[in-house]
Amino acid sequence: MWRRAVAVRFASQRRFSSTSESEFPTLYSFLQPSLFSLKPTPSSPRPPHPTSPKPLQSPAPEDLESALHTSLSTNNTDEAWKSFKALTTNSTFPSKSLANSLIAHLASLHDLYNLKRAFASAVFLLEKNPSLLDFGTVQTLLGSMNSANTAAPAFALINCMFKNRYFMPFSMWGGVIVEITRRNRSFVAFLRVFNETCRIAIDEKLESMKPDLDACNVALEGCSQDLESVSEAEKVVEMMSVLGIQPDESSFGFLAYLYALKGLEEKIVELEGLMRGFGFSSKKVIYSYLINAYVKSGNLEYVSRTIFRSLREDDEQGPNFSEETYCEVVKGFLQNGSIKDLASLIIETQKLEPSSIAVDRSIGYGIISACVSLGFLDKAHSILDEMNVQGVSVGLGVYVSILKAFCKEHRTAEAAQLVTEISSLGLQLDAGSYDALIEASMSSQDFQSAFSLFRDMREARVPDMKGSYLTMMTGLTENHRPELMAAFLDEIVEDPRVEVGTHDWNSIIHAFCKVGRLEDARRTFRRMIFLQFEPNDQTYLSLINGYASAEKYFSVLMLWNEVKRRISIDGEKGVKFDHNLVDAFLYALVKGGFFDAVMQVVEKSQEMKIFVDKWRYKQAFMEAHKKLKVAKVRKRNFRKMEALIAFKNWAGLNA
Repeated sequence: MWRRAVAVRFASQRRFSSTSESEFPTLYSFLQPSLFSLKPTPSSPRPPHPTSPKPLQSPAPEDLESALHTSLSTNNTDEAWKSFKALTTNSTFPSKSLANSLIAHLASLHDLYNLKRAFASAVFLLEKNPSLLDFGTVQTLLGSMNSANTAAPAFALINCMFKNRYFMPFSMWGGVIVEITRRNRSFVAFLRVFNETCRIAIDEKLESMKPDLDACNVALEGCSQDLESVSEAEKVVEMMSVLGIQPDESSFGFLAYLYALKGLEEKIVELEGLMRGFGFSSKKVIYSYLINAYVKSGNLEYVSRTIFRSLREDDEQGPNFSEETYCEVVKGFLQNGSIKDLASLIIETQKLEPSSIAVDRSIGYGIISACVSLGFLDKAHSILDEMNVQGVSVGLGVYVSILKAFCKEHRTAEAAQLVTEISSLGLQLDAGSYDALIEASMSSQDFQSAFSLFRDMREARVPDMKGSYLTMMTGLTENHRPELMAAFLDEIVEDPRVEVGTHDWNSIIHAFCKVGRLEDARRTFRRMIFLQFEPNDQTYLSLINGYASAEKYFSVLMLWNEVKRRISIDGEKGVKFDHNLVDAFLYALVKGGFFDAVMQVVEKSQEMKIFVDKWRYKQAFMEAHKKLKVAKVRKRNFRKMEALIAFKNWAGLNA
């Protein structure tokens, strides 16, 4: 092939083995004449009597060229185009610099209308006077065509260059044509251009026209994957041999794909021998191409054989197929086989894979990850179930990819169930994975799954549980579920891996008080003290505000009796008696009419030099006890009367 001398004959027009792709539009069909005609000017009304016509004199070429120069300088595109058309109509040409400036200007405007103008100008000059056109200008025009993704005119321009023997170096235009071809799958048009540039390079002995390896591989790709023509592919190979272009692994891969598709196994053996001759010791690349071809032809047996062979021949790192290859394998088996076949394939590959192989480089991981990326989550889970039935498991990394996909789709209940299965197999997730799963469950308000995951985490004896604990508490707080917070805290309070503090109990009490569930708040408060967690000012503040909102002022009085025994004097132990706590107590106790306790709070605030705004409590008194008379109080309770008088004196109400 590349080793032997070949006689290459070129025909001016070569027929390809596949004629399914329609021809590109010809040059004149692409150029709409109306696009390039001058804009019509409104005609003046015809005079009533005919007058003798006056002879019209065409502008001088030098005047038109000057006008063209001025228009380009001022970016007046339409006037520049008119001047160019007027010049060419008279069979004259602008100077070389002006001609190239016009085309470059039109191509740079990034709109299809002016790109067509630039194309028409370039074709006109190539046909009439190619020497006026600079290589750089054509390169700029092709770049604009690539940006606009106009494949047909790009190929038409290259063909026009060949026709008029305008031999611009391949390096200046080949890359753009290759990119356009791959994007649009324009392989038939590319093969014509490829064959012609090879003919010119050989016949004209122009080294600069020789295509590069990338272009040769695109030609092979078109022959193998688009045309599926062995004869055309081998002609490309012969051309590479004549031009001295050495193949790379992709070159062999395209040929291997084509031979596998056509069932030419002996050709594949020959190709592998050629690879060794060229010094390619690894066959990883052609294995991927072979697998893709066998999948396309529905030959699942050969797909499996190729995968097994790759494992036998490769090193301990594994074959490392691409995600695209794994996706093709999955689609092929699900269309022509079954989930059981895929599970069996993974089981057989595990027997061949070295024990030291990383999980994410294993065939099983690749297949399951491909199922996930294709959206076949349930099928991925079914494959693992089938493997478990047969007594075979995969690495933890395989399960992680499914778990992540479950979380992404908010299927958190299934994720929690899968975690239970993972634990039963003796595999253990890390703290980060648990945290991500719990956070996803919280986001979906699937609290049952979140609790299940946290229990699994505890049973798995994961050492670092702080992050997941905070995620649970934060999620429950944000979703206003204090009853679940209380149950959760009660369950894990004695776990040494979790740091439960007074602030956690405060969060629950505050949440209960906020929604008016005061009995639950009181029960949580008692449970907190029983477990020897010291309540602080925030604990009491939440309870006072909750009781005051429900007008349960006697409960506030009971709290005061407890707090005054716990008030911290030195600021280290006990309850911090600050302005907020003083304010809450005074307001609630005044509203409740417990003036003896009010004056105790006042006395304590004065002792600790805490500023108190009396006006707020005057208002509270007037709202609740405006009609209260001291004489009536004296008859019922002398001590209460003294407390009332003391309060009124302190608040300035006696005046």
